[in-house]
Amino acid sequence: MSFLFDDFKGWKSYCEANDMKLFEPVIEYEVQQKQRNEAFIWASLENAYTVMKEAVQTGLTEDMTSRSGMINNGAKKVYNHPVTVLSKEFQVLISRALAAKEVNSCMGRVVAAPTAGASGIIPGVLVTFQELHDVPDRKIHEGLLVSAGIALIMEKRASIAGAVGGCQAETGSAAAMASGAIVYCLGGSIDQVFNAVAITIQCMLGLICDPVAGLVEVPCVVRNASAAAIANSSAQIALANVSAVIPVDECVEAMGEVGQSMETRYKETAMGGLAATLTGQAISKKVLIQDIEMLPDEGEE
Repeated sequence: MSFLFDDFKGWKSYCEANDMKLFEPVIEYEVQQKQRNEAFIWASLENAYTVMKEAVQTGLTEDMTSRSGMINNGAKKVYNHPVTVLSKEFQVLISRALAAKEVNSCMGRVVAAPTAGASGIIPGVLVTFQELHDVPDRKIHEGLLVSAGIALIMEKRASIAGAVGGCQAETGSAAAMASGAIVYCLGGSIDQVFNAVAITIQCMLGLICDPVAGLVEVPCVVRNASAAAIANSSAQIALANVSAVIPVDECVEAMGEVGQSMETRYKETAMGGLAATLTGQAISKKVLIQDIEMLPDEGEE
């Protein structure tokens, strides 16, 4: 029987008892629980990462203007801006997270990692990380497996859906997955990987889901960029053995509790937060009118 990813404590114990690396129980889980062979799993990881890299490239080279007009080539503007706040690497990281998410908002091809609403975070983080550290694809694929294990536990113990747990469940989960993958790929210990996840959750805890006009555009796209930054900061902190103090399993439980107590208007309903502002409401009405105008006249196909 493979490990069923009930909690992080069990994942660590299973690895230690069976002398396995963090990604290996995820492979075992896919083989035994999902009836997939190992060759298929590695091929699927290669394909997924290729799509991630393509999304980053597409968002930085093609027109990314959404039908609502709220997305208008922001990633390219950030990428090409002559003033850097911290470093060129930071600018590239943010641009790539924006780019992949803009592809999603413009109905392009992305990897839901773990959701489409958070689809810019892992691509932005891992593509930039790989470039900076010259990490082989195989190691990145292992990191993706580690991130999948993290997502399995977060889904089971809390949520990865904005409609259930708010944006903390989507961008928060993706940032935690990315942070854990970074630490793993840099040779961090199991405790350091899980500590990175715990720190990330603490940074994202309580974030609401308030999409303007009900579209996964504002503030979703910019939150992908900020989550990418948090993933990197959490990884840096964890690698230095700075403790999150609250164990990762307890952080996930707290995330689930916060999500359950969050009011409905803050969970992907477009009834609260930024969606309820005067400008947000005006955009919503404009989008609704556009949708009505696109409907075929009676008798037309």
